[in-house]
Amino acid sequence: MSEHTEEAKRQAKPVAPKVKELIARILSVTLATVDAEGTPNASYAPFVEINNKFYILVSFMAKHTKNLAEGRKVSAMFIEDESATKQVYARERLTVEVSTSQIERDSDDWNNIVGKLKERHGKIVDVLNEMTDFILIALHPVKGAYVNGFGSAYFVDSNLEIMEHRNDINHTQK
Repeated sequence: MSEHTEEAKRQAKPVAPKVKELIARILSVTLATVDAEGTPNASYAPFVEINNKFYILVSFMAKHTKNLAEGRKVSAMFIEDESATKQVYARERLTVEVSTSQIERDSDDWNNIVGKLKERHGKIVDVLNEMTDFILIALHPVKGAYVNGFGSAYFVDSNLEIMEHRNDINHTQK
């Protein structure tokens, strides 16, 4: 690879704050979980991000909660709103594989995180916090991908930092 090509790739690489800016604009995370039989379930949950981890307050009445609580494979996606995109085929998005853990109810962590959820999502969090079927789940990023347009896809690490351009497969035409 030529020095010019390497320099062009370096200049095209978005800076890590762009990933953080996307996360800050999105209020809910799209979740893909699987149950014990491997049946997929798509869902979403409002979240708060604290130190590169995402926290969601979810009810056991939802299918995804059991899947999350039992530590099964989870993919989380933060995606630009359709109404804000210039091209629906190239919506800005961050997709990450995550591991999960449950936060102990009424612990200091629980109270601090629920407080941050309330700051972000309003008084409804107080109501949900009082319901005993709701649990607090932490989503810990493992690895993923950030896309901000055609030909602009990047691998991200567990700290949501951009690692490298995802250029292993190029688009072709007939």
